[in-house]
Amino acid sequence: MPKKRFNSVAEKGFTLIEILIVVGIIGLIASLVVPNLLGRYERAKGEIAKAQVEMLSSAVQAFILDTGRCPKSLTDLIHSDDSKWEGPYLSKDRIPLDPWNRDYQYKCPGEHGRFDIYSLGPNNRFDEESIKSWE
Repeated sequence: MPKKRFNSVAEKGFTLIEILIVVGIIGLIASLVVPNLLGRYERAKGEIAKAQVEMLSSAVQAFILDTGRCPKSLTDLIHSDDSKWEGPYLSKDRIPLDPWNRDYQYKCPGEHGRFDIYSLGPNNRFDEESIKSWE
């Protein structure tokens, strides 16, 4: 039976140094990509909130056209005892939460128009990051 000879040159594999270099390169790439992805995710939440504020504003305007008055709360857009009510004014049977899982704020009469609808935004405060119906 012939003996198998092992040739160290023929054996292939990665050394520890090569593996560490690859892991380092992957870490460097991840450190450049992850902050961009997180920034886009937060911007997307803001865009979703703007779209929902516009949708709620349109529904409130339709309610006002039908009934001649502002809804007492946003839930009036889904069900109301008003005899002139032609709703529901939203396609879902619930008022959506903002992208940060909080209720939209609603005031009628508003300080910036007939009514105000806004989200407190990512920091849960009324400030420049809030998403407002009057902007």
